[in-house]
Amino acid sequence: MSKLNVLVFFGGCSSEYEVSLESACAVIEHLDPGKYRALPLGITMDGRWLYFEGDPQKIRDNTWANEKDAVPALLSPERVEHRLLLFPEPGAPAKSIPVDAALPVIHGKNGEDGTLQGLLELFGIPLAGCGTLSSALCMDKERAHRLAALSGVRVPRSLSLSAGDSLSHALSFALEIGFPLYVKPVRSGSSYGITRVEKLEELSDAVSLAFHYDSQVIVEENIEGFEVGCAVLGTNTLVTGELDEIELSDGFFNYTEKYTLKTSAIHVPARINRETAARLKETAKIIYRALGCSCFARVDMFLTPKGEIVFNEVNTIPGFTEHSRYPGMMKAAGYSFSQVLDQIIRLAVKS
Repeated sequence: MSKLNVLVFFGGCSSEYEVSLESACAVIEHLDPGKYRALPLGITMDGRWLYFEGDPQKIRDNTWANEKDAVPALLSPERVEHRLLLFPEPGAPAKSIPVDAALPVIHGKNGEDGTLQGLLELFGIPLAGCGTLSSALCMDKERAHRLAALSGVRVPRSLSLSAGDSLSHALSFALEIGFPLYVKPVRSGSSYGITRVEKLEELSDAVSLAFHYDSQVIVEENIEGFEVGCAVLGTNTLVTGELDEIELSDGFFNYTEKYTLKTSAIHVPARINRETAARLKETAKIIYRALGCSCFARVDMFLTPKGEIVFNEVNTIPGFTEHSRYPGMMKAAGYSFSQVLDQIIRLAVKS
């Protein structure tokens, strides 16, 4: 059986550019070389598309975009033949490489929000991951919460603000739900632009910071308890990994804690009883289906002291290093990193 050529997108015009480099390097290193040939396609911060042919470690070190290892590239829009076009020399005929599937490993805007997924679907390239609509919905915290609520899942009380809205609405809402509360960009990842607000005087600055990352901001109530994640794999038949639990010493799971765990810890499996774990996994599946997810995603929820489950968010392209939460949860359920990637790509090719 011939190898499949898998286009691995990384980088991107996103505040999560460096996170993407770590994830993509790990993906490339763990793709089964007996089944797949990785085609690393990087997007620089200024939007250049470059096909990378060097040592994957250079991706992790962010030294990949050099003239020796990278050549300008783009995707052919022809739906009949899926090809990556390379332009090694100005004016010379383009070279091409067939593409069997594409795996976007670009976190955040312009990669996880449906933009890249829409392009791939337009070109007819099998997509290893959630589709255009699902990606856009999951990236949008407000709309994701609305759909989850319609499916019977509890969500935090919140207020959405658009640029130009009066801050007085947020002030009134904050007094209604009490402190602490959270202010977040509606469409952002890795906790960029999120502030835990402890008192009314901090609200204005928190809203301004969130607007720096998006044109819409959400003011959200604090949920007592702790966060639990559920890795979901599949499209029609769903498989879940073991749940993980985030133990915080203080504050919230911000960017620093997510990538350094300086004062927090992640427990896999989560330290909860079997019945509660089953309820959480079933709720994760309900949310996954409600938002139209496919192939894979990580569903994050809160578990309150009373045992209530509250939806937080869905990450359609979660962290994908060997030590990230999604691979960790699947590993605890008996799936190696390479096996998870194999299943994701096979789902894309068969769909």
